[in-house]
Amino acid sequence: MYYGGMGYYGSMVVLIPAMIFTMIVQGRIKRAYSRYSQVENSHRLTGAQAARMMLDANGLSGVPINILNGGDDLNNYFDPRSNSVNLSQAVYHTDSIAAMCIACHEVGHAIQHATNYAPVRIRNGIVPLVNLTSTFSWPLIMLGLIFSTSSRYGSLLFNLGALCFVFVILFHLVTLPVELNASNRALKQMTSIGMVSDFDYSGSRKVLHAAAMTYVAALATAVASLIRILLIRGSNDR
Repeated sequence: MYYGGMGYYGSMVVLIPAMIFTMIVQGRIKRAYSRYSQVENSHRLTGAQAARMMLDANGLSGVPINILNGGDDLNNYFDPRSNSVNLSQAVYHTDSIAAMCIACHEVGHAIQHATNYAPVRIRNGIVPLVNLTSTFSWPLIMLGLIFSTSSRYGSLLFNLGALCFVFVILFHLVTLPVELNASNRALKQMTSIGMVSDFDYSGSRKVLHAAAMTYVAALATAVASLIRILLIRGSNDR
């Protein structure tokens, strides 16, 4: 299998900025969470209480808040299938600024679901296709590269794999406004409902912004990976 000599290794350079950016973002998240998980919010609201307040204020009193057993403190999510907010034990029980922010971010997704927020509908609509294409993208790309010099089907396999990977990027692209909007909703709602003081607001902004940047990093990494794939293919064809 020939990857075009230095073209293959040179293509790795494309990933380096995305990898560095991702590491910086992950470091910011850990620092923000570590710092503000140790700081109580002004009203001593647990994550569950903050989520309940925000849900009720938006007419979503029927949306349950479930507690997750075990797992990562940052493993919290809104489940559109059961229309429920699911919080880790630490977020559910803790009255820190970080816990309040994370819980309210997930409520932001519940509000999106209730109001038929367009990017959420688009993302949910392409999930089955993305699940399928993400499974086959890399195997098709690798087979395409292997057979590109020995079979006319190599190019076809590679192109199919690259097309599958485009759908993965599309999913990241659609996910980005969904997550940014959920964080923005959380911050605005926390302010309008009166959950946060001036001190809480500053910390909340840092936590929510750091969390949202993970999705920017995911998109950047996916785009860089596709560019690298195309560079490898270009080197292979020369």
